[in-house]
Amino acid sequence: MDDNTVRICSAQIASIWDDPDRTLKKVDLFICHAAQSGADLICFPEQFTTGWDPASTNHSEDVNGHIVSILRDLAKENHIAILGTFRESHYPAPKNTAAIIDGNGKILATYAKIHLFTPGEENNHFSSGSELGVFRLGSLTCGIAICYDLRFPELFRIYAKTGVEAMFIPSAWPSARMSHWELFITARACENQMYVVGINTTGTTSVDRYSGGSMTADPTGSVISRAGQAEQLLFCDLDPAVVRTARTSF
Repeated sequence: MDDNTVRICSAQIASIWDDPDRTLKKVDLFICHAAQSGADLICFPEQFTTGWDPASTNHSEDVNGHIVSILRDLAKENHIAILGTFRESHYPAPKNTAAIIDGNGKILATYAKIHLFTPGEENNHFSSGSELGVFRLGSLTCGIAICYDLRFPELFRIYAKTGVEAMFIPSAWPSARMSHWELFITARACENQMYVVGINTTGTTSVDRYSGGSMTADPTGSVISRAGQAEQLLFCDLDPAVVRTARTSF
């Protein structure tokens, strides 16, 4: 791996339902393993500490709350960046927010889900975001979207125009629509000549059934890493030079 390449780890896990403390204890080992395997960043699925639930606002907290504070400590202890989403306190309703924390425990950026999952009435219980989440990971310029955002190409075009080279998508994408999952990840990558990293959950909850399938598509839209259905740490190396070459040639 050369100096400009960034190694990422997609942590395809099942949450311990509505129990952030037990889930955070569970992922401690995964974070340690990812760091020891040379990953610069470990990414978790949507609302991974509680499990995604469009109707639940339990465990809502601000960015200085319990969940993010533990993630900051884990990032510092393991010298690895962590990307995770949580229910962020907000009036009149919480936001579905992702935070990216660097290896020193500093919050680099946050992103609140812009396109709430209206078929599941997430919009009735959460407030939508309005700002991009852009950060640097080594030599790579990165952006964040969340799950249902994948269906909205305009968001990804805006990110591309700001210079983003890799998008990270924490998700709770159900088994019934897995063909759409791959379609949108590869399309968004190919359209914008960028890496798109989809991190999905697995297992069955009171909301739906999930079958993993976390994957990374490169700037040509080719899938370069893919998980199965079980819990898994999926590693992939991202090279910003590949993005720049693709954009120059096109």
